Amino acid sequence: MSPVPVAIVGASGYAGGELLRLLLAHPGVEVQQVTSESRAGEPVVVVHPNLRKRTLLKFSRMGDLQPCDTAFLCLPHGRTVEVIDGVLARSERTIDLSADFRLRRAEDYLRWYGFVHPRPDLLGAFVYGIPELHRDAMRGARLVSSAGCNATAVILALAPLFKHGVADTRCTVVEAKVGSSEGGAGVSPASHHPVRANCVRSYKPTGHRHTAEMLQELGLSGDSRIHFSATAIDLVRGILATCHVFLNDGVDEKQIWKLYRQEYGDEPFVRIVKERDGAFRYPEPKLLAGTNFCDIGFELDAVGNRLVVMSALDNLGKGAAGQAVQAFNLMHGLDEMAGLGFVGLHPV
Repeated sequence: MSPVPVAIVGASGYAGGELLRLLLAHPGVEVQQVTSESRAGEPVVVVHPNLRKRTLLKFSRMGDLQPCDTAFLCLPHGRTVEVIDGVLARSERTIDLSADFRLRRAEDYLRWYGFVHPRPDLLGAFVYGIPELHRDAMRGARLVSSAGCNATAVILALAPLFKHGVADTRCTVVEAKVGSSEGGAGVSPASHHPVRANCVRSYKPTGHRHTAEMLQELGLSGDSRIHFSATAIDLVRGILATCHVFLNDGVDEKQIWKLYRQEYGDEPFVRIVKERDGAFRYPEPKLLAGTNFCDIGFELDAVGNRLVVMSALDNLGKGAAGQAVQAFNLMHGLDEMAGLGFVGLHPV
């Protein structure tokens, strides 16, 4: 099979750079173009120095986008929808890493993002980008919208419980500790080093936009609630989501193990952490930097019916670029693990 020609639109950001790193090592891909409006004409390695001696590509402008099989869009939220028609005219398949087509209902964009979606006709055309939930729909798909990083961590953590109806959906409390790269490559007062370093800062205790994806993909409506909070910590890559779920009466730990093994036992990129002791008996984002894994563990509270589910991943890997490559493989009928074999480093 000849390599698939692809383009990365908006490749100068963190997600775009991670995606380029993965695709340059993918045996079935030829990266033929990368775009950046702010860095057009510059060599890629000026922005992504880790790719020295891996590529001679230079950034071009999106207006010069050439026809390709697959376009990966790594644009800021709200920008993709403005250029989508031009991209679709030049690519056979499109994988969007922004939030512009993740939600199926236009009214949810008004509620969670504060704008009237200009292309509601396309919302149902994109497959939501968590392969573990929508693998069959991705096979042969033309359009995929990659999931949000926080949403991915929480959805994978909770999906087995809600799918099998063993938890009370009326009140689930989740707190995610996230690394600084989740905020993107742009600078802001909050990302200034003296402010950001050594911090444990609650930056979105309520109303986080990724909550909309959690509700949608977990099938929650009516009286069902997910109360999600996000906290910035002194880490570059990584998310640790701690989910407090209240089980229905009579559900024991053995049943919980059975559900997670049933749902994820054959998944190539979801690992169940089940050690009973040691420093790494719970999921740890540090071990997942640069990987496409999501590690999930849990502990049942001895008092009451509270189950604490912990989920860890790299927000730039499984939470963005890695998951997009996984979707790309499914769309093209390739080995789902192609280009995603890196297992992480220890110690780091």
